[in-house]
Amino acid sequence: MSLAIKQSLRKYFIMGSQNCDGDPVQILESAASAGITAFQFREKGVGSLTGDEKLELGKQLRSICRHYKIPFIVNDDIELVDALDADGLHVGQEDQSVEELRKLFPNKIIGLSVSNNFEVTNSPISWVDYVGAGPVFATKTKEDSKAVVGLEWIISLREQFPNLPIVAIGGISTKNAASVLNAGADGVSFISAVAKANDIKKAVNNL
Repeated sequence: MSLAIKQSLRKYFIMGSQNCDGDPVQILESAASAGITAFQFREKGVGSLTGDEKLELGKQLRSICRHYKIPFIVNDDIELVDALDADGLHVGQEDQSVEELRKLFPNKIIGLSVSNNFEVTNSPISWVDYVGAGPVFATKTKEDSKAVVGLEWIISLREQFPNLPIVAIGGISTKNAASVLNAGADGVSFISAVAKANDIKKAVNNL
């Protein structure tokens, strides 16, 4: 499964309606047809949908991922995992513990964000399917983003965990994606690089 996870992390699109100037359904459709390898539904923050509206959007996005056979991951919302029959769940350090999640969802993909050695040391890395490492570069998309860790963090993680699936997060663009992969990440995750792109197909190809 590790190889399949690594391959699915290669072009990992994260998005919610609050990240989009246009229709998020159309944006995901374009990104999926252009070749993204995984999608994370992150309906969170200022201007995001809640309740039934959030669920309805999630269903539409889930349908697109099914059509293109792309893993559909939910960000930090346990109820949505079942409601949308998601393929997995991504959580941060302050969210529900990975051990609890693994008991609840033994067969789902579970991802965990890690930003420093303290978090890695105190996280049950063996329980997760992949880690999101970053923020590698400065980002304006997340209001609560942590201090930038740079490519050094990717290099360090790869040395510590030679076989661990790693996706880089934070400020990744078409201009710097190659440097992240060269540092040892299996893939790159991105929000605005595609959600705000004038030419989504070109952006996905260049990532």
